[in-house]
Amino acid sequence: MEKRALFSSKILPYMLLVPQLAITLIFFYWPASQAIWQSFLLEDAFGLSSEFVGFENYRLLFQQPEYYRAMMTTLVFSSSVAVLSLSCALLLATQADKQLRGGEAYKTLLIWPYAVAPAIAGVLWIFMFHPTLGTLARPIKAMGIDWNPMLNAKHAMILLVLSATWKQISYNFLFFLAGLQAIPKSVIEAAAIDGSGPIRRFWTIIFPLLSPTTFFLIVVTIVYVFFETFGIIDAVTGGGPAGQTTTLVYKVYADGRLGGDLGGSAAQSVILMIIVIALTAVQFRYVERKVQY
Repeated sequence: MEKRALFSSKILPYMLLVPQLAITLIFFYWPASQAIWQSFLLEDAFGLSSEFVGFENYRLLFQQPEYYRAMMTTLVFSSSVAVLSLSCALLLATQADKQLRGGEAYKTLLIWPYAVAPAIAGVLWIFMFHPTLGTLARPIKAMGIDWNPMLNAKHAMILLVLSATWKQISYNFLFFLAGLQAIPKSVIEAAAIDGSGPIRRFWTIIFPLLSPTTFFLIVVTIVYVFFETFGIIDAVTGGGPAGQTTTLVYKVYADGRLGGDLGGSAAQSVILMIIVIALTAVQFRYVERKVQY
């Protein structure tokens, strides 16, 4: 029989929905609508006067070479962080799922970095890899590598990818570990009895059964890289050197807050929102087909 929730009052279900609906309307739909409206306006740096200019902000935006460079930087940055954070988290989860002495302590320590704020994570990594003060920068220079993320764009991007990946690994690890523990041990033991080795068991049994978790984490990680890495970028490189590590979300801040171009910044935020929605839709449309529930 189908089980259905029964409420003593017809109003109670709607009252339970009100807090979530209010949060969504106030903190998502209302700011999004304001950004869309501001993207059609030409405003001064203080927002005291405005003029409706239609799609002029969008036209000027797509004429900027810096905007296309920010798109490419975001593509490289997001792809690198997604691949590294997911693969490292999966590796750590498979090892933590084994019977290890002190395994619970290892799991707890691996989860802790997720509690660190993005800006603090960026500061920690810049302390370690600062070209003159970093504790790990000196051994790198001792190996003959002229490490300087303050001046070298490639070094700056590597540092950003490492810090953003370190911040996200804990979240991915937690879900991968939960997914591994939900797999029936009898299925894995049956495959072992049939003669399948550890690598074959992982790729033919474990990883396919983890596909729902992997799909969920891909979506979450992409959203994380596009939005939540702002604090890391601001703390580590500030978009430098020479704008080489400026992503789309950081360019919204730089042009709006620092450059005073409120209308152009709003247009960038609208485009960024459309890109994220489109990527999520594509993932649900095509990637989810390969997910085995």
